Formats: sequence, C-alpha cells, structure tokens
Amino acid sequence: MTRSRKRKRNELEAKLSSPQCFYLGIDPTASSLHIGNLLPLIALLHCQRAGHNAVVLIGGATAQIGDPSGKNSERNPIDKIHIRENVSSIRMIIEKIQKNFDDMFQKDNPGSFTILNNEDWYSQINLVEFLSTYGRHFRMGPLLSRETVQTRLKGEQGLSLCEFTYQIFQSYDWFHLMNKYNCYIQIGGNDQTGNIVSGYEFIQRVKKDTVFGLTVPLITDSSGAKLGKSAGNSVWLDGIQTSAYELYQFFINLPDDDMERMLSLFTFLPIDSIKKLINLHLENPSERMAQKKLAVEVVKLVHGEVGVEIAEKYSAILFGKNEDVAKMIGDLDGTELQNLFKNASTTQIQFENGMKLSDICMAAKCFKRNKDADRIIRQGGVKLNEQKVLDPEYRIDEASAILKNGISVIKVGKKKYYIIEWFPARS
Repeated sequence: MTRSRKRKRNELEAKLSSPQCFYLGIDPTASSLHIGNLLPLIALLHCQRAGHNAVVLIGGATAQIGDPSGKNSERNPIDKIHIRENVSSIRMIIEKIQKNFDDMFQKDNPGSFTILNNEDWYSQINLVEFLSTYGRHFRMGPLLSRETVQTRLKGEQGLSLCEFTYQIFQSYDWFHLMNKYNCYIQIGGNDQTGNIVSGYEFIQRVKKDTVFGLTVPLITDSSGAKLGKSAGNSVWLDGIQTSAYELYQFFINLPDDDMERMLSLFTFLPIDSIKKLINLHLENPSERMAQKKLAVEVVKLVHGEVGVEIAEKYSAILFGKNEDVAKMIGDLDGTELQNLFKNASTTQIQFENGMKLSDICMAAKCFKRNKDADRIIRQGGVKLNEQKVLDPEYRIDEASAILKNGISVIKVGKKKYYIIEWFPARS
C-alpha cells in the first residue's frame, strides 16, 4: 500500500470513529426502483444502523440530463411531469423500505435518514453563473478519460454534450451535500466509479478537502448480464410491477453457487450466521434452505411481513404438495387471483352439469385442436384445480369443479394457467 493510500485510509478510519453522513444518488428515470438499486440502498441502511446519517438524493433535475454510465446510447428524454411522478413514487418506495428496516431493527439506535431532491437547488441556479463559478474547476482531460466517456466516444452512437455534463452535475450534488449536510462519503454501484472520481477531484480543487467513495457490485443474471431497466430484465421493487411473490421467486431460483455472496450482500444477517446457514444448506441443497432465507429477508425489507406471508402462500399454492391447494385457491379474492396468475387468461363459461374436461379446455382456449387436448390430458399434462385428470371424457360436477370463489383453474404443463369464471346454468 502506498503512503498516499495509507494516509487516506487512516483519514477515513478516523472519520468513521464518529457519526458521518453517507449519501446515495438515484435518478427517477422510471416509476420504480429495481433490485440493482436495492443493493446500494442496503449499504446505506447498514451505515445508518451503525449510527451514521443517511441521505438519499433523488435526481429530479439530473434525470432530465441522463447518466451515460453503462449505456450504449443516449436515453430518451423524459418530460418534467413524468419525472415528478417518478420522484413521488420512488420516494414512497424508499420510505416504505426504510420503515420496514426500522421495524426489523427497532431496538438499535440508528442515525438520521433523509430523502432529498436535487431539483430543489438546481431550480434556483443560473446556468451562466454556475459555469463561471464552478465550471473552471473541471479539467477536460480527466473528464474525457472516464471509461464511460471513452466507451461511448468509440461507439456508433457517440456521446452528446448533455450526457457528458452529467458527471459535472453529480459532482456538484456532492459538493452541495458536503456544504449543507457535512456529507463526505458517497455510495454507488461500480458503474458510478467515474462519476464519483469526478466529484472527488472537484471537491479537492474547490474545498481542498478529501471525500470518499464506496462502491457496491452490480447485480447480474445467470448469464452475467446486468440486471436493470436499461437491460430490459428488471426485477422491480414496486409491488404492482413485480409482486412480492415474484420477488420472492427471483431469489428462490438463484443458483447455489451465489448463495453465500448474495446473503452477505442482500441481508443484514451476521457473517457467522450466514456461514452456518450455508453449511446446513449444503447438507440438503434440494430443500433450498439458503434461497428461502434470502428470499424472506429481501421481501421482508421491501414489502414487510405481509409481503412475506403472501409470497409464501402463493408459493405453497403453485409449488407445494399440500392436499388443500384447491381450498387455498378457492379462498383467494379477485385481486389475489390476478396477482398469483398474472399472465393467465380468464374465460367466462356457463356451467352445465356433466361438461367434459376436454370441452372446457377448448372453451378456455387451452388448445387449438381437440386432438391436442385429448392427447395432453391422457399424458398427464392437465390439472383441474391442481388435481391431475387423465381422462378427456371426465365429466365435472359443481361440487368438485367450482371453488368457493366461483372459479376453476386449469394448469397445462408446468407454467400455463387458465382461469374459468363460471356463471349459472340456464334455468
């Protein structure tokens, strides 16, 4: 370790011996955060739990510019009305997560938690004055050397002046928070390294003071691709866009190799507890003990205890071996049915006692041809209310086929569901 790095490390350790202010910036370019945003937010909550003050800065102004980090092309402009709507919905999500976090660790003595919007100060700043006052402290060489800038300049799309200035505005945000909230430490994903370095250099020139950046890993899918709205594979934190059950299943389906790392990143479990859990998990991997614990902890943080109850109930219905699955489905109300069978088509059918299963399947458009329905039913590929039926000629009766909530659920294969809403037979 060089003398300079050792000196800065000692300086950071000295700062952390007393409460500090950490900040995380989030641009409202969508109406919801996604799990890629959750990881730096968890890092911020760790800091708050340790007694430090936490600031989440929502970029109501910088969202109009667009961060080029990790992007191959310039994002489409977002109008102010949509940005402000996004700010409002994201603030609600963050507030809910912070409340759930408080409920989980209410016996601790955390630092403060503040949500800000940088539109509040940029709306008061004159552009010419801003450039004449602060623009002279930025040097083109370092700004052009950032990896994001170099990658985009070499690409077909290039880089607009608008996007290029983003790192300047993010740097000023840090400077503003340092002056007003004594904020010396910024948290961000690995893709924010260039922006954080720009802010570090800017503050050193203007304030002759040292600040620090803390980066967390980017979350990727099984192929190594970044998870996020730009990649089109987001797992959202908004319960409408990604339900508590879907969030739960995302973590349940992660491979064993990722478990120790993901538990360390996404939960507040002690390291010793994680290691014990992994050892228990390895004794019987098919039980997915580690994945279940990870899923519960994340859903509890994002959606609270109620979200965990819903996710576990839906999982029991779709994947459990409970003999009462049909009763559990029958107890669901309309909203729960829509959430559970999100992509299922719904068909209204007039009930007639003695209707054949194959005819019901055709009426619900489970198959295009009668012979396909007959063949797949005989092969065991169809379930009625989670009960396998092997006879296409099987005739239903009201008591066995219609659940308490007036529906029947047909399952074809492993994942295709069809909901039938029955209305009374003609008198």
